[in-house]
Amino acid sequence: MSVIVSVVAENTSRVIDIQDITPDMIKKQIDAVFEDIEVDAVKIGMLSTPACMQAVAEKLLEYNPANVVIDPVMYAKNGCPLMEPTAVDKLIKVIIPLADVLTPNIPETEKIADMRITSVADMEAAAKKICAMGCKTVVVKGGHASGNALDVLYDGKDFYHLETPRIDTKNTHGTGCTFSSAIASQLANGLSIKDAVQKAKSYVTIAIKHSLAIGKGNGPTHHFYELYRHGLRAPESEVDKM
Repeated sequence: MSVIVSVVAENTSRVIDIQDITPDMIKKQIDAVFEDIEVDAVKIGMLSTPACMQAVAEKLLEYNPANVVIDPVMYAKNGCPLMEPTAVDKLIKVIIPLADVLTPNIPETEKIADMRITSVADMEAAAKKICAMGCKTVVVKGGHASGNALDVLYDGKDFYHLETPRIDTKNTHGTGCTFSSAIASQLANGLSIKDAVQKAKSYVTIAIKHSLAIGKGNGPTHHFYELYRHGLRAPESEVDKM
């Protein structure tokens, strides 16, 4: 189930306008979810204002859900800011400590860690610095770097590198959102954080490889490529009954 925190008028080329939802309505939406269903994982994306962040933080503390994955979205694909500059401090103080997994890209990591990133060693140093802010695991995404697509996972103790060949395509709209959502989905299925991130990495790589050339700008990833190729697979018990 979804909670809408901001309505964005956006296409493959640009962000036209943003309309934030009031903090009170955000809280009511969260209540509507938690009072009705058992929540196995939470994925949080764009939080544009300090007031929005405060509303979300209060409800997360109230309901204390497991498997909170936070993608600290700051910019749209075309570079348009999606988070108020004054909100970064609030992000660090009240949102990051609630994350089981935080998935910043390199520009977001630089902003949060307040350091320049030009190497894998820098990614590791930044991940360690951000983890000290209170989250359990940080995955610094290397999509903005050159070479292979290398992500650095730090769980507060060990570093893990997740590397796949870089796919030459402009159609990467929504890759970060897809990745964090896939992690949350796999955590809800009971996987460990490391295994969930690895599986999400494989999934998003396939989605990028088979991305869709839609619109005049950066087209979307193909979320359902495997389903499109293979079709629905009935559980084995149902197949046996046919």
